[in-house]
Amino acid sequence: MEWIVLLLIGIAASSLGSLIGLGGGIIVVPALLYLAAVPGFAHITPQVAVGTSLFTMIFTGLSSTLAYMKHKTVDYKSGLLFLIGSGPGSILGAWVTESLDLHSFNLFFGIFILLVSVVLTLKNKLKPLPFRKEKGVVRTFTDNTGQTFEFGFNLVAGITISFIVGFISGVFGVGGGSLMVPTMILVFFFPPHVAVATSMFMIFPTSIISSITHITLGNVNWLLALALVPGAWIGANIGVYLNSKLKSKTIVLLLRTILVVVGIRLIYQGITG
Repeated sequence: MEWIVLLLIGIAASSLGSLIGLGGGIIVVPALLYLAAVPGFAHITPQVAVGTSLFTMIFTGLSSTLAYMKHKTVDYKSGLLFLIGSGPGSILGAWVTESLDLHSFNLFFGIFILLVSVVLTLKNKLKPLPFRKEKGVVRTFTDNTGQTFEFGFNLVAGITISFIVGFISGVFGVGGGSLMVPTMILVFFFPPHVAVATSMFMIFPTSIISSITHITLGNVNWLLALALVPGAWIGANIGVYLNSKLKSKTIVLLLRTILVVVGIRLIYQGITG
């Protein structure tokens, strides 16, 4: 029964994650922390939840990237430039996780989850400023309808922001897309579908780098990962399919509601524990 639950968690988290570019860890980590209270899963610490989540996201990122490549919506150049910051940031974040006990982790993670829910609320209400060419990276993208988008970013700002996102990913095991996607859309003027696809492309190598660090620290539970990975692979393809077929407003509303409830619960546990 436990294996079925883990498989379903992997499918649900990865589907939502690849649909809107979050990566899935925002669901996997709270789910694993919740399972820690169930007999047979008491060995799950925050560090194990984070390490196992990041390892699982390697397959979410790979599966999503392969699927988005078929739609030709991945901006490889920008993703690789952002990786200059997110790679080192994820390593640092993985080491910082080691210093957090359960209550501190719950408190900080709960606050972060509430922040993500606010970002999801504002993402569709805020509009990017008109794009102005500046010294830095300038990109163009033509979608399937023939419409051409022009976007770009200052290289230093892009690497700095991606370092912060990578650090958060390494600490909480969430992939970083929850912050990177809105940043790419609102600050760097990316078309939304390109931002989501490029975020998933970034999550793949960033998760590998973070996972290597967590593996060396002994934070990956291989049995849990074995149960989560098939769901992550299946769910990533489901999310990409839904991204091309559905408007994600309803999904975002549902996810936002779940995050608020989970975030408040984690903060409560962190304070009262």
